[in-house]
Amino acid sequence: MRPSGGTIALVREGDPITIDAHRQLLQLDVDDSEIARRRAEWRQPEPRYKRGVLGKFAALSRPANEGAGTG
Repeated sequence: MRPSGGTIALVREGDPITIDAHRQLLQLDVDDSEIARRRAEWRQPEPRYKRGVLGKFAALSRPANEGAGTG
């Protein structure tokens, strides 16, 4: 299962990241083997809100790369 947030879900505090606006690059500078290990261990976190308006939004909303819609 690929993390729904992509590689950004695998970033840990202290990881080196390259940001190059001229080349339009945002890169996680961690070995591919470490990324693969993190991906294998990754589990979808439980939603913070399960009831009420925020619970409904969390259950119905789509990721940003799919338009972030709720319908």
